[in-house]
Amino acid sequence: MRHPILLAACLAGASVVAGCAEKDANATVERAFKDVNVVDENNLSDVMLTVADPNEAVSYFERATKEDPERIDHQRGLASSLIRAKRVTEGAVAWKKVTQMPETTSDDAVEYADALIRSGDWAGAEKVLDGVPPTHETFKRYRLEALVADSNKEWKKADSFYEIAAGLTTTPGSVMNNWGYSNLTRGDYAAAERLFSDAVRQDPTLFTAKNNLVLARSAQRDYTLPVIPMDQTERAQLLHTMALSAIKRGDVETGKSLLREAIDTHPQHFEAAVRSLRALENG
Repeated sequence: MRHPILLAACLAGASVVAGCAEKDANATVERAFKDVNVVDENNLSDVMLTVADPNEAVSYFERATKEDPERIDHQRGLASSLIRAKRVTEGAVAWKKVTQMPETTSDDAVEYADALIRSGDWAGAEKVLDGVPPTHETFKRYRLEALVADSNKEWKKADSFYEIAAGLTTTPGSVMNNWGYSNLTRGDYAAAERLFSDAVRQDPTLFTAKNNLVLARSAQRDYTLPVIPMDQTERAQLLHTMALSAIKRGDVETGKSLLREAIDTHPQHFEAAVRSLRALENG
């Protein structure tokens, strides 16, 4: 008589074990899918922050922050996307919000200062940077410090910050270009020329530095092109810049000659140079 009872107990036990096993399996699957969703979400966020259309990225992160407003990574994504979309006033507000969250970092404060500079609030940016610990030594922090010092005409501080920033990156071309422009605005044309030359050597594709280099040389009435990498179109554009600089300094005949050379050099019709030359000749 005990066999049927024992069999029933075993079957009941087996059912419980099977039920537990099934629950454990379901929980494992749910965890796995949750992990996959997090990975996919992170990948999508990375795409939105780098290659996606900036306005699409803004829309994506606006939805994400509404669904989970406490996630600082989504708030950062929204702030960064607003800056990429050239919506700098909104971006500054968004970065301010990030800096007020519990998980905020010094990098967030630096990004907030960057957004304030882009929106023209130099005093606000300086105040934010003053609050960043001195131990936070990053390229972006010192580049922004240099720009703020420039805006205050604190040239020694600016030089110091530019030098530090240049030493904290493997691609210092852009910061050297900024440093050169700082010297150009001070009237130190020789120093500006040297820094623009360094910038071009570091990054031969940096046309802004090439153009600024020509301005620095023209300011010293040196109307010869520097020996730097340039294609035919760039050569024509640099000649045009040099011509306008010469004319501005009263060297009109030199300017005319340079404009003619720019027109002849350009592989296509150079309308801007033609228009400038025609205005001079008719005037």
